[in-house]
Amino acid sequence: MDTGIVVVGASLAGAKAAEALRAEGYAGPITLVGDEQERPYERPPLSKGYLLGKEEREKIYVHPADWYEEHGVTLRLGVAATAIDPAAHTVALAGGDRLPYSKLLLATGSSPRRLPVPGGDGEFVQTLRRVGDSERLRAAFRPGARVVIVGAGWIGLEAAAAARTAGAEVTVLEAAELPLLRVLGREVAQVFADLHRAHGVDLRFGAKVEELKPDGVRLGDGSTVPADVLLVGVGISPNTALAEHAGLTVENGVRTDQHLATSHPDVFAAGDVANAFHPLFGKPIRVEHWANALNQPAVAAAAMLGKDAVYDRVPYFFTDQYDLGMEYTGYAEPGGYDRVVFRGDVAGREFIAFWLSGGKVLAGMNVNVWDVTDPIRELVRSGRDVDPERLADPAVPLTEI
Repeated sequence: MDTGIVVVGASLAGAKAAEALRAEGYAGPITLVGDEQERPYERPPLSKGYLLGKEEREKIYVHPADWYEEHGVTLRLGVAATAIDPAAHTVALAGGDRLPYSKLLLATGSSPRRLPVPGGDGEFVQTLRRVGDSERLRAAFRPGARVVIVGAGWIGLEAAAAARTAGAEVTVLEAAELPLLRVLGREVAQVFADLHRAHGVDLRFGAKVEELKPDGVRLGDGSTVPADVLLVGVGISPNTALAEHAGLTVENGVRTDQHLATSHPDVFAAGDVANAFHPLFGKPIRVEHWANALNQPAVAAAAMLGKDAVYDRVPYFFTDQYDLGMEYTGYAEPGGYDRVVFRGDVAGREFIAFWLSGGKVLAGMNVNVWDVTDPIRELVRSGRDVDPERLADPAVPLTEI
């Protein structure tokens, strides 16, 4: 008997899974469980347009408010799932309710990491993950405010751009030598360092944070950086507790196969929490970006309904900072490439960078150059050897590389 499909995580991934299930013709009960009071919304605007005050609140939601009732999707908001029992096919909720399921999708996402230093768990320490976080920061980003951001990753840099645009004084503290060094490598990371310095951000590299305080950050050299607003953006960790306690395989997220099925055949995972086997790369990868949360649920939905669906999309993410727009397509691990090839004007921040290994394109990043993601994706997917000189030549169309 079909007891319905339960999705734990009323997120972009969860909402898209419900949408896909109905599109696939599934007529049974669908329940979305989320610990936030908000109906499912998208997270990129929280560090981009919504944080900048350029997008209205209604724009962040995945579906209109009446969509869920119209499509027979039950929202259980403001209630956390406390346990799953794969053998009994039930989900326990805070408050004592138990939801039966035939299939279960874990779309539990991730949570911001805290700094393991004195004050790291202080209430004055802000993170940026939920809509309320974005609203608090937007209110605090005002002319003359002293904003200190620990961590020069994507969230930290996007928040820095929003704060500077609002007129705040911004200091970014980063332990590495450059922003995004592990993600982009030295060659491209320098572009983002130059960008933020050009907009007046005080970037401090090699910074060792010793203590977080309500009025600032104490560093390893004994100095203190004063702060009116203190934001920590040092990465996220997948929310795997439910899976771990249920005995599912957990390795850097919830391990799934290429169909997004976990180690239990009736439990699937999608989005930030899924460490999914990728046929193109021949290994499991976990991608903490919007495109996975947007696209994986359709595959999970089809697979839950018994179809032979495979998730093999090339990873993609984007950022907007000041007048720089960027799209990244592909997957290049730290130390996994041997060459970076540039096409265009790097100093003018209008270029494409390609990461190569053994003559093959692993990834490409277009900066203020548009309508090139499709040919970049084809280069990555093809796995063919390329001529670096032709790749660097703007006169040679990417479709002819």
